[in-house]
Amino acid sequence: MSDTSTIAVATKENFWDLVGTGTVLVDVWGPDCRPCLALMPAVASLAERQADWLSVVKLEAPTARRLCMELKVMSMPAFILFQDGKEKARLSDPALNVMQLNEWVNEQKEEVS
Repeated sequence: MSDTSTIAVATKENFWDLVGTGTVLVDVWGPDCRPCLALMPAVASLAERQADWLSVVKLEAPTARRLCMELKVMSMPAFILFQDGKEKARLSDPALNVMQLNEWVNEQKEEVS
């Protein structure tokens, strides 16, 4: 996994603290999810480009199954946008590509600002 320092790693213990303040994009991924792995470089790039308004957090689904159930994550990759601890938007699509992810994030930026 080649994350940059701009991406925090969430666990079931620290998740709510990480999403509690500001605008946070949670990338729910799994090591066996090919689309998730394919999107990793784009997520790292997005985290750097959007750092002025957005924090990015990665949540590895197999290590936080109960939390994923609580979040109602049904498939991966899944991206959940939180603002001050409350879910604002969600994108989940096994066929998700980089362009769709970037467009969605840009749409969310307009909604939040």
